[in-house]
Amino acid sequence: MDVNLLKEKCTRVRKDVINLVTDAASGHPGGSLSATELFVAVFNTAMRIDPKNPHDPNRDRFVLSKGHCAPAYYATLCDLGFFSRDEYKHFRQLHGILQGHPDAKKVPGVDASTGSLGQGVSIATGMALGAKHAKNGVKVYTILGDGELQEGLVWEAAMAAAHYKLDNLTVIVDNNGLQIDGSNDEVMSVGNVAKKFEAFGFDVIELADGNDIEAVVEALAKPTTPGMPKCIVAHTVKGKGVSFMENQAGWHGKAPNEEQRAQALAELEG
Repeated sequence: MDVNLLKEKCTRVRKDVINLVTDAASGHPGGSLSATELFVAVFNTAMRIDPKNPHDPNRDRFVLSKGHCAPAYYATLCDLGFFSRDEYKHFRQLHGILQGHPDAKKVPGVDASTGSLGQGVSIATGMALGAKHAKNGVKVYTILGDGELQEGLVWEAAMAAAHYKLDNLTVIVDNNGLQIDGSNDEVMSVGNVAKKFEAFGFDVIELADGNDIEAVVEALAKPTTPGMPKCIVAHTVKGKGVSFMENQAGWHGKAPNEEQRAQALAELEG
């Protein structure tokens, strides 16, 4: 896909994130904006999916381990045609399909209900293992936040993925350096993430700029070493694209007001 088209999609997703969270007066903009290129690249260039047939048993699978960043997930799926933009007005509303965390029973294109941090990579590992046994060629992708690497379950899953030689699994770490209570280093340092996954037996690609869509696409397309799961460590900027949100932990789970919405949209459109 043309890189300019991908960049346009990233801008649309970011604008949708701002509008979704502002309209609901609730949600998580910071991590959604940092991971935008990761979502757009995975769904538009890597995955074998069909919005008209979201339950195809041979589709590739995606798990959003950091489930609170659902706004960017929903915006990406909507952009591809999995559901109507009319659903946006019900974001985080009672009986709406677009809840604060993704619900696989309600949202077309969502393969796993997530929200409890640290569990998504285990779900993805199980999906990849099942696909290996079925020999159906299905690939599995998951996006993790760097803060959730503090959860031990992540590393149990990483150990299992390497043990079972799940070369159909790609783990993507949105490494923006911040979490709800501050920087990762202040809360609980996660150390050298790339070397950790390498030590667990992953084929690791580290991106200095995870908000460079071309670099993300190239990393996803790079053939994985046979018998090794892939890990892409993408160094990103929390709140990317909105000046007053960038690198600010306070925008982890806070909604903009109308004045801030206007400024954010103007910056994104510019």
